[in-house]
Amino acid sequence: MKKAAAIDIGTNSMRLLLATILDGQIVYRHKEINTTRIGKAVDENRHISEEGIRINIEAFSAFVKQARDWGAEEIAAIATSAVRDAANGEAFASLALEKTGVEIKIITGEEEAILGYKGVLMGASTTNSKLMVIDIGGGSTELIIGDDREILKAISLNMGAVRMTERVITTDPVNPEEEEELYKEIKAILNKEIVNLKEHKAEMLIGIGGTATTIAAIHQELEPYDPDRVHKYSLSIEEIKGLLISLKSLSLEERRLLKGLHPKRADIIVAGIAIMVTVMEELGFKELGISEYDNLEGMLI
Repeated sequence: MKKAAAIDIGTNSMRLLLATILDGQIVYRHKEINTTRIGKAVDENRHISEEGIRINIEAFSAFVKQARDWGAEEIAAIATSAVRDAANGEAFASLALEKTGVEIKIITGEEEAILGYKGVLMGASTTNSKLMVIDIGGGSTELIIGDDREILKAISLNMGAVRMTERVITTDPVNPEEEEELYKEIKAILNKEIVNLKEHKAEMLIGIGGTATTIAAIHQELEPYDPDRVHKYSLSIEEIKGLLISLKSLSLEERRLLKGLHPKRADIIVAGIAIMVTVMEELGFKELGISEYDNLEGMLI
């Protein structure tokens, strides 16, 4: 057996996976998350702030130490939307390498999409169905279509829960004018790829990442979060719309008190679910399945 670790530095949060691997299969897995929001204001400034660098170097160093103390023989690390968009993203990765000895690979949106899809397949039952995987991150949304043999289409769109919140939402609760503008922005970005996505005619939609897993956690009022109850959970589009209606009517402080919703995600969850609902409506999906296996497991593959 081999012990390995994977770290994902996303726009909103940094995540750690500790895994034991036997004959190419994960036999033990444990995940942790730290909401470090390295992407704060990157959409506007194209720059990671000094505070963002400090917080994320500290968090990354702590995860690396935890992985080494646990006995990981290898540590893989990636950075996604915010770091690849930032002018000082490479400088951040170089500083992290200097501090920890672990290289952070800044990956493209397409590479991020592929890793997520591979992770989903690891956690799914074997199926010949054509799947679409949606990964709504803080800075970008990845959409991947394929089956258990190959990926047919993988795209990355510059719309994420943090990015769209910073662009559009200033009111608390969200007022109707900003909600309308939010949907307008999401549709404008999505429509650039809508024809290419529709032609593949995916039969199932699987969601990964913080927005998707949070939808499942809120719907079940999970406290504490339970990955086993989230994995393979499913919701109809009507149930997701119902959650969105409830959430957008609440103030930020009221959302922070909800069971299943991490307080540090409360300010961006409305935009995240709005992206999910829009994708489902525009592509004709009536149901969303949730996977706890994502790009962290994909990295190990």
